[in-house]
Amino acid sequence: MAKKKLSSYNEAYEELQTISAKLESGEADIDQLTVLVKRAKELVKFCQDKLRATESELSETEKSS
Repeated sequence: MAKKKLSSYNEAYEELQTISAKLESGEADIDQLTVLVKRAKELVKFCQDKLRATESELSETEKSS
């Protein structure tokens, strides 16, 4: 699985859903398992960081209003 540069939360979330479906269905073979899990961890971190940044921006916006 080639790593894509992530540009949006939605893109990362969709890729994470795809990986999750592969893992749940048993579609991924043992050779792909480690790669998929590592990628999923990267995607989760990306999404968490995006959510934290958005939360921080919203908090700053509320403070300045």
